[in-house]
Amino acid sequence: MADPVVDIASAIQSASIKRHPSPAHDLNPSTAASTKQPVSPTTSVSSNADSIPESAVKPIPRRANLPPLPDMRFEQSYLASLQGAESWWRIAWITGRDQVILPLVQGMLWTLILSGWRYWNRGAQFQGATLGSKVRRWWWGVNNWKIPEETQEAISEKAGEFYTAQFGGHD
Repeated sequence: MADPVVDIASAIQSASIKRHPSPAHDLNPSTAASTKQPVSPTTSVSSNADSIPESAVKPIPRRANLPPLPDMRFEQSYLASLQGAESWWRIAWITGRDQVILPLVQGMLWTLILSGWRYWNRGAQFQGATLGSKVRRWWWGVNNWKIPEETQEAISEKAGEFYTAQFGGHD
């Protein structure tokens, strides 16, 4: 008798994966655009110049259909990685890795990137030489707003206070 965990994974996998999908049926549901036929460029239609433009009556023929899009859903890759699992520990590891560890690492890296961008952009707001900084300084001048004249140390101190307030200080 085989391991029940492997049997369950095999049953889920065999029920979910379509071995021989039909391109006409499984790619996407039919829509109103699926049943419409394009106008042939050789069709002769009598029209006045005021009512319908000729480009609408004789459009450019459509190009050949594109190949089907690959299946990028998470379920298929998850089930494919479960296929080689021999024990329930391996299945638990694959599930924990795909459901907990990888999303956690991805979120942590994304947060670090955004925090670094915010820290760098804070100092470049008025001191930069880019078009955006020039437009910002011009707009503040037009409105007679006082442009902040902060030193790099003051900006760094504000950023430090912000991050201490956000993430807690180390005493």
